[in-house]
Amino acid sequence: MAIEEKNISYRVYIVGFAMFVMAIAIVVKLTNIQWVEGNYYRKLAKERTVKNFVIPANKGNLYSADGSLLATSIPNYKVRFDAVAPKSEDFKKNVVALADSLGALLGKPASFYLSGLQRARNNKDRYFLVARNLSYTEYVKIKGFPLFKLGAYKGGIIIEQQTVREHPIGLIAERTIGYERVNPDGTPDGKGIEWAYRKYLNGKDGKILKQKIAKGQWKPLRDNNEVEPRDGYDVISTIDVYIQDIAHHALLKQLQDYDADHGCVVVMETKTGEIKAIANLGKANDGTYYETQNYAIAESHEPGSTFKLLDLIALLDDKKIDTSAVFDKHDGLMMYWGHRVEDSHRTSGKVSLAKGFEVSSNTVMVQAVYNNYKNNPEEFVDRINSYGLNKPLGLPFQGEGRPRIPQPGDKTWSKLSLPWMAFGYGVSVTPLQTLSIYNAVANNGEMVKPIFVREIKEWNKTIKKYDKVVINPKICSDETLAKVRAVLKNVVKRGTGKNLYSRDFSMAGKTGTAQVDYAKNGGADKYYASSFVGYFPADAPKYSCIVVVHKPSTVNNNYYGADVAGPVFKRIAQKIFTDSPSMNEIKTLKKKIVVQEKSYNNYDAKAQNNITQIPDVKGMAGMDAVALLENMGLKVKAIGIGKVKKQSLPAGGRLVKSKTIILELS
Repeated sequence: MAIEEKNISYRVYIVGFAMFVMAIAIVVKLTNIQWVEGNYYRKLAKERTVKNFVIPANKGNLYSADGSLLATSIPNYKVRFDAVAPKSEDFKKNVVALADSLGALLGKPASFYLSGLQRARNNKDRYFLVARNLSYTEYVKIKGFPLFKLGAYKGGIIIEQQTVREHPIGLIAERTIGYERVNPDGTPDGKGIEWAYRKYLNGKDGKILKQKIAKGQWKPLRDNNEVEPRDGYDVISTIDVYIQDIAHHALLKQLQDYDADHGCVVVMETKTGEIKAIANLGKANDGTYYETQNYAIAESHEPGSTFKLLDLIALLDDKKIDTSAVFDKHDGLMMYWGHRVEDSHRTSGKVSLAKGFEVSSNTVMVQAVYNNYKNNPEEFVDRINSYGLNKPLGLPFQGEGRPRIPQPGDKTWSKLSLPWMAFGYGVSVTPLQTLSIYNAVANNGEMVKPIFVREIKEWNKTIKKYDKVVINPKICSDETLAKVRAVLKNVVKRGTGKNLYSRDFSMAGKTGTAQVDYAKNGGADKYYASSFVGYFPADAPKYSCIVVVHKPSTVNNNYYGADVAGPVFKRIAQKIFTDSPSMNEIKTLKKKIVVQEKSYNNYDAKAQNNITQIPDVKGMAGMDAVALLENMGLKVKAIGIGKVKKQSLPAGGRLVKSKTIILELS
């Protein structure tokens, strides 16, 4: 019995000792947590219940040269309700008035909001959605509503803000305007002006302190932000919305008419290099066209006959021959080491160098270049290099196409390189590089770099200004320039571009029709790239322009540059500089009213013959409708860009001169 009591006593001592040790361990642990690791755990607890969230700054606006908005950041608000936060008496006193206010502002019955708020209160919902996609004005109004005006803690209002980037002019110039985004792997990415000038457009993010409430949901601790976001600077582009609209629709119409794969148009201001319009359209699977990529900048390809301008400049400026030098066309076919150089329209006879250029004879231009540079091809290639065509233009955009100019001595150089270069093959340049050369001819020999942004501004304060950049101060002598400009003018007057000629308006330029991918699969994959590049007016150039259309339909055998790209160039030139390029006169009360040329084919001819009534212009291109109505004596106010979808004065009504008509465009 004594032994058993002794064993029990030992067990009690052991248990007591164990409890004592555990107590000591607990005290040590508590002391360690409180004094040694206290700061760490306090910080961890705070981080898991309260933390700062980033408030993205509003990006600066992107404007056109004429002040139109191309891209802007719009704050978008979401309002939620913490139904547990308000006191019972505050909730009962204000909930009906709050529901009435919400209903009046948001357009739903007050009963809808009343039942929702009461249900959230009964269910102790701390994150009840009240409204989303609110404008700043709506957000400010809601903050002042009954109950919500008590704030986050007493009124239960939770505000969530995000910034949405909008393009007010829609899809026009979308690729050049560009975007900034984050890829799925977290890496930043973007295109166009938005990406290239992001360091100016992006402001400085703000911070807001939020507290975790339930189910991973957070609400602001206070109404004010910890750090207010700072908006980005505004970027003023060189784009002119009016010219952009003309270029976009002129290109779109031609792509549709020829069922082409893709194409681009660029309009450049001659003296400054400012890009006034740039359109890049590609065909989608459903047959519609949209801005898939910036072909004018990114697509480097064989230019074909538009490259012959370099032949002419080099031959004249190096004093090799004059424009009057005579060449035998050899029936439009010549062989160079077993390879054919053939004219698109084979004819026999002898012609001058100028005439050979005007009719785009491959045999004439190849003879002229090869005969004069075959012993020293470096002389010809060095001139091309001096214009910077052997390297990218150095534009601020991602994905600029890399040109390829064969260099004597390289492993890619062969005896065919020189004759092939003479008619635009074996070389590769972007449309914008080709345009830069023609623009230099129009600009008295000064070759300037294309620019897309004019300045960076903070309100009315200029942060940075972009002036013209000169690539080559003088590409050739004034004597050479005079001869080249005369020949380019004759291309339109009597050469391959003669169908574009108009007595009312002068243009100068060069057609081009290149076979693309001819070498692949024995020529089975070849297609045509039709182009026209030049400037206008011919005698006092203000703008240069290039049009390139890839893979036009060959069904009717009219895939040549003059047929496909030329009309786009002409339409752009005429619409920029004249209200009435081809005039039809309508007589009434001894007055004449000028109307748009017949190519404005979406206007009902009957309306043209009855000018005592207001015509129906719905469906017309906005620029056509404005010109037509103003010529009839009306004052026109156009809202938006594109085609007319609505007119304020009804069609058929009596026409009262000087009366204002409002056109809504889409």
